[in-house]
Amino acid sequence: MAFEILYEALIAFVLIFISTYAIYSIGKRSAPKTTVSENEQASYACGEKASFHGLKITVSLYKYLIYFVIFDSAVLVVAFAALTGINALYLILYLGIILAAGLVLLEGGKE
Repeated sequence: MAFEILYEALIAFVLIFISTYAIYSIGKRSAPKTTVSENEQASYACGEKASFHGLKITVSLYKYLIYFVIFDSAVLVVAFAALTGINALYLILYLGIILAAGLVLLEGGKE
C-alpha cells in the first residue's frame, strides 16, 4: 500500500516536471527576441548621464534581521515540537544553539 502511494507520487512528480519543462521550452522559443541598444543600457539620472562607479551600499540594521530570523525560527521549532512530541533533549539542544548564536551576535561587534 505504501509502495503504491510512493509510486503514484513519483509518477505525478515526473509528469509535472516534464509538462513544466515543455511549457518553459515552448515559451522560450516562441518569445520575441529583443535587441537592447546602447542608450537603453546607459545610466541616466535627471536628464544627464551618470556614473555609479563609487556607489557603496551599507547595511546598518542587519543584526536586527538576523535576530528576527533566529528567534522566529526558534518559536516555530517550539510550536512544531509541541504538536509532534519531539524528543525534549533535541529541543533543548536546538534552543541552546539559538541562544549561543544570539549571544555571539550581541558580542560580535565589540572588541
